[in-house]
Formats: sequence, C-alpha cells, structure tokens
Amino acid sequence: MALNIDLTMPLKRELEKAHKQFDEAKTKGEPDEAKKLAMVCCNILIQLAKSDPNKKAEYIEAAKSYKNYADSGAKPATPASPVSNFEQIQNDQKDLDGYAESLIAKSTVTWKDIGGLDAVKVRIMETIVIAGLQKPVSIKPDKGILLFGPPGTGKTLLAAAAAGSLNATFFNVKVSNVLSKYFGESSKLITSLYETARKKQPSIIFVDEFDSITMSRDGEAGDASRKVLSTLLSELDGFQDKKSDELLLTLAATNTPWDLDEAILSRFPMRIYIPLPDSKSCEEIIKIQLKGLDITSLDMGMISDTCIRKNYSGRDIQFLCQEALRSMIRVHNPDLYKKSELPFEELKKQTLSVGPIINEYFQNAFERVKSPLAEKDLDRFRKWNTEFGL
Repeated sequence: MALNIDLTMPLKRELEKAHKQFDEAKTKGEPDEAKKLAMVCCNILIQLAKSDPNKKAEYIEAAKSYKNYADSGAKPATPASPVSNFEQIQNDQKDLDGYAESLIAKSTVTWKDIGGLDAVKVRIMETIVIAGLQKPVSIKPDKGILLFGPPGTGKTLLAAAAAGSLNATFFNVKVSNVLSKYFGESSKLITSLYETARKKQPSIIFVDEFDSITMSRDGEAGDASRKVLSTLLSELDGFQDKKSDELLLTLAATNTPWDLDEAILSRFPMRIYIPLPDSKSCEEIIKIQLKGLDITSLDMGMISDTCIRKNYSGRDIQFLCQEALRSMIRVHNPDLYKKSELPFEELKKQTLSVGPIINEYFQNAFERVKSPLAEKDLDRFRKWNTEFGL
C-alpha cells in the first residue's frame, strides 16, 4: 500500500516563520525585503493548497494577497490581507494545539500500583532509563512499544505508571476519538500531538484502541484512516528526534493485534504480550485492591486458583474485590441505606464500619463476576505472540 506523507503541519510552521519575517521587514521599513518574503509566503501557501484540498480555496486566497503585496507593495484590493489570512490559519493551528493539550492527563500511578507483570515493567523501565542516560550514539532507545493482549490486563495502567513514575507529560489518546472528532483534520491533529509532546518532554503518548487505525479502507473513512496512518508512521520514525536526549515514547495498546497494518508493526519491533494474571499476580492485585483492610484469614491460594480457572483479567479481579467489599460492608452496616435521607455534609461526618475480609465474601463474588474470555480467545493471543511477539 502506497502512503503519502502529510506535509501540512511542517508547511504551516514554515509559513509562520516566513510571515514573522515579513512583518518585521515591513516594520523596519524594508519594502524590497518585505516583497521578497511575501513571495515566500505565497509559495508556501500554494504548497499548502496542494497538501490540504479541503482548504484549498482559503490558501489560494491568502496566496493571492501575498502575491498582490509582492507585485505592488500596497495593500491588496481583496478584502483579505496577508495578515488576516495568516491569522486565520494560525488560529486553526491553535485550535489543534489546544485539542492536543486537552489529551494530557495527570498520572499519579506508579509501578508499585501494578500487581504482577514484572517482566513487562522491567522492559519499559529499561527503555526509559536508556533514553535518559549518557550513551554512545549507536545506542538508541525504543521510540514505540506495542502492548497487546486480552481486555483488562493492565495495558493502560502500564502506560500511566510509566508517566507517573517519571512525572512525565502523559497523553491519553484513543484513535477512534481522534478520527471521529477531527474527521478530515485527523492527520493534522496527530502531527500537532507529537509537536506538543516534543515541547513538553519527557512525554509518554499512550494510544489506546490502536487497531482502530486499520478501519475499513473503503470510501472517505478509508481515506481518513490512510492519511492518519501515513502521518503516524512519519512521527514514529521520529526524524526530528534522532539527536534528542529527551524522551518521547509511544505506547500503543490493542486487543486485536492481528488487525494491525504491516507498516505499523514494522515501527514497533518491541511487541509485548500482556497475558492474564498468574497466581502470584492475582495475589498482588488482590492485596492492592484490599489495601488497608484485614485479609489475614483469606485463602489466597484458593482465590487465585479460581481466578485463573475462570480466566479473570486484572480488571475482573478488581470487580471481584469490589463485590467482596460490598458483602463485607452490608454485614457490618446492615441499615446503611437508611442514611440516604441524611444531607451529604452530615454523611461526611460519619464513618463506615468495616471488618475482616473472609473467604465467604469472595465465594459470593465469584457467582456474580463473569469473564467474557473463552479459551479459544486466549489461544489466538498465544499464537500471535509466538509468531510476532517480542
């Protein structure tokens, strides 16, 4: 599949630079220099018109304004001046930058908040550490890591921990949201996202639902997907970051790795399988979820074995613990619902009664929490991991 790289954003940055020089030349009273720079702006706008057909008329109109100025040095007769056209283009870019910044999420998650997945955590930690250390030029840190596996296994949590432990800027992105919110502008938003991430390094970009980028390639939706894909490939290549000592790491997550485009996979040589938790991981997750409560009487071995037999993910175990906690709360607060008539400020002055967590609470919870995963689903992940995983 041939992919054309979207040059819209680099051209806009060149236009901004040229326009600033154009303004300075006019202010200093240098008409010849101003005319020359007006033609530079005109030529960039013509290239923009070719790169972005959706705004072709707007760019051509702006190009004419600069051309008129270059030819006569006087204010053009058309209603739109070079300045007003440039400001509109600049405002469009500010809108994209603003949306990119709105994807920043503050992460307080650390590695200690994740139960199990020790080998995966070590690989991500190593990547981050290598990026920060002084090193020979031949040693380059990974710029992208693909996390794949069943839903609820902790892929988002891993990305949040990577950012939280570093106090890095954390961009939480869903490809489906990018495509739907900025249809026609999606590739520009991807470029703006990475440009913002470079400015705010160290940065972690977490792209969830990564398989959404390989949506149907028929019609307009396919064109949008292809354009986003080509732009993302260019950013993942990281031409502008090759000499950077800072960290810009893309962590992508998918529940269907077999749907990913071959070109995307080639940009993610590190593809890490995030499996369902083993016995040790189950115990760690339960302890994290029940932190601060008395769990000394729990049969952790029995509970962990049941979780594994039922194909529970980390998210399922979280739900399981919440159900067990509800059972405990009902036992120690039998008339809790009656307090619903109290004002909220009065409720905040009272304390919830708690007691030890016992096996019976988990036995009740096991009847309520069901895993959507069948063994055949897990076999497909294992097979893909064998063929394409790290």
